[in-house]
Amino acid sequence: MTLETSIEYVKGVGPEKARLIRNVLGISTVEDFLNFFPLRYLDKSKIHKIAQLHEASTDVQLKGKITNVQEIQTGKTKRLSAKFNDDTGTMDLVWFQYSKWMKEQLPINKEIYIFGKINVFNHQYSMPHPEIEIDEKKEGDNRLKPIYPSSEKLTKRGLNQKFFQNVLRNICMEIPNLIQENFPDYLMKAFKFLSRQHTYLNIHFPKDAEHFKKADYRLRFEESFFFQLGYGLKKIHHKSHAAGNPFPIVGDYFNDFYNHHLPFDLTGAQKRVLKEIRQDMKRPIQMNRLLQGDVGSGKTMVALLTMLIAKDNGFQSCIMAPTEILAQQHYNGIKELLENTEVNVKLLTGSTKKSDRKIIHEELENGELSILIGTHAVLEDKVKFKNLGLAIIDEQHRFGVAQRAKLWAKNKIPPHILVMTATPIPRTLAMSFYSDLDVSVIDELPVGRKPIVTAHRREKDRAYVYNFCREEIQKGRQVYFVYPLIEESETLDYKNLMTGLENVMDNFPRYNVTMLHGQMRPEEKDSAMSYFASGKAEIMVATTVIEVGVNVPNASVMVIESAERFGLSQLHQLRGRVGRGAEQSYCILMTSDKLSSDSRTRIKTMVETNDGFKISEVDMQLRGPGDILGTQQSGVVDFKRLDLINDSAIIKLTKNTVEKILQTDPLLSNPDNQILKNYYIQQYKGKNKWSKIS
Repeated sequence: MTLETSIEYVKGVGPEKARLIRNVLGISTVEDFLNFFPLRYLDKSKIHKIAQLHEASTDVQLKGKITNVQEIQTGKTKRLSAKFNDDTGTMDLVWFQYSKWMKEQLPINKEIYIFGKINVFNHQYSMPHPEIEIDEKKEGDNRLKPIYPSSEKLTKRGLNQKFFQNVLRNICMEIPNLIQENFPDYLMKAFKFLSRQHTYLNIHFPKDAEHFKKADYRLRFEESFFFQLGYGLKKIHHKSHAAGNPFPIVGDYFNDFYNHHLPFDLTGAQKRVLKEIRQDMKRPIQMNRLLQGDVGSGKTMVALLTMLIAKDNGFQSCIMAPTEILAQQHYNGIKELLENTEVNVKLLTGSTKKSDRKIIHEELENGELSILIGTHAVLEDKVKFKNLGLAIIDEQHRFGVAQRAKLWAKNKIPPHILVMTATPIPRTLAMSFYSDLDVSVIDELPVGRKPIVTAHRREKDRAYVYNFCREEIQKGRQVYFVYPLIEESETLDYKNLMTGLENVMDNFPRYNVTMLHGQMRPEEKDSAMSYFASGKAEIMVATTVIEVGVNVPNASVMVIESAERFGLSQLHQLRGRVGRGAEQSYCILMTSDKLSSDSRTRIKTMVETNDGFKISEVDMQLRGPGDILGTQQSGVVDFKRLDLINDSAIIKLTKNTVEKILQTDPLLSNPDNQILKNYYIQQYKGKNKWSKIS
């Protein structure tokens, strides 16, 4: 038997059961079975009493006797039923699929142990398809009993907990021939690990709770360690193979803007991040850096200053954004900042006129155009740069790998890459999934920005909310009303955009109201946005199309209708559309009276904090890591034991451990590290181009 052996050849399985297991659980090989870990464990020394059962009881073990076995016919279905008694009460045992042999072999009036799930109906307890052990076979066995993930389909076919336990026991007997150590002695001693063989034995059949704890920790550590090792090797490969154009000069364009046109003092965090970027770009190695910053933290200013360094060194830059609105915002903001300079900036999107495109293409190729801001249109083959030295990707989780690679191919020597995200990623995830990037964080807001006051209000408070909005408008401010839907939902208690628009216009008859939603044509969106940004409209009624890309410093109030329908990160992004000026801003979360537990948590979190990183941690607990990373990244979260939410200490420890190892031995060529190298190549060979280390 080897790890690659098909499960049909494992004792107790066979072709028919193997096919069923493969279809239901996706288990095909012995290795799959070894990594089919228990959900939990039953303490076999613990015996429940019938009188002590309650509706929350799950898998329980009871000791007693079976009496009164009978077959019951209901229509065309037949079931086997029996009474089970202990010294505190009686409950029913039920088998919906059974054989004549089973009925004859039931141990009537003998002391037995039964184990299974409890069902409750009309305060009466029953146990379908219980597992049965004869009393004398049970004595002296106090090990923790593994409970494996299963399904009703498997249980009805006889593939119950006892089946899985027997199969895994048969495989575990072969562990000395199946499992080799993958950690060197110095790691084993430093962390006092169980051997890998004992780890697998004690994760399936723990000797006791302490041995289970050690086995579980080792498996979590191992998963995180080799994941971090893969990314560490990937980063080393990138830095040794990805040549980049060095930018040694900080010259006239940067200094003139910094000294004469910078509209505000940079925060300490912005200065720190610029220094990190500057150090990267000095070297003839392609920069590959992730810039994280909360809403309004000043990432765009850092991006602009970085592009001016590229200009000082004779190179062009581009910014690629996922939507036209966001690209337009970048263009408007950067164009305004560079208004009194000689830096040429252009915008390229799907809506750009043919005549304008021709000029952009010509200026890019002859080098007159220094900065190009755009959407996916930048990736078109006809878009050719004279000398692209810096590519900035905004909200990178919305772009696929192939799209990013196209951007890198716009120059013979790949441009430096700066990836920006306005959605703070939990630090645990950043450590795990962006280990191949150098990470910079802007964790300060610009001087003068006041924290946004967030309040939760219900329908009964609507008159008060409207009065508050009128008071703010009378001060010269503007207001957003955000709705989750464009057309009427089947669920009638949710507000939608069209009825919301009518409602707002009825309640604010003296003021101009404009509307913005995703189904409008680009020119209609631009017109509505310009109308609001110019101050001609005091109120904008919108959908989440304003989540990114709308910057109106005079807007001081956002009312989010049916806020319980929005995700936490989306609420945070929406809130970031106010608070962009010097005045105090407000976000009012309107909800129905009845909220789910998750909705209450989201609303409470929004009211209590403006910190995007804290919000992202709560969001990850609610939604899981895959959704936080976005569709391009969600498939990578496939750990068997490691929990990205609760194992941040292990992730940090393994990251530091891997970094220390690779600092002194970047190619794992030292004899002590051969065991790591061999295991990594064996496990990850062919999965990515960095797996072949020499």
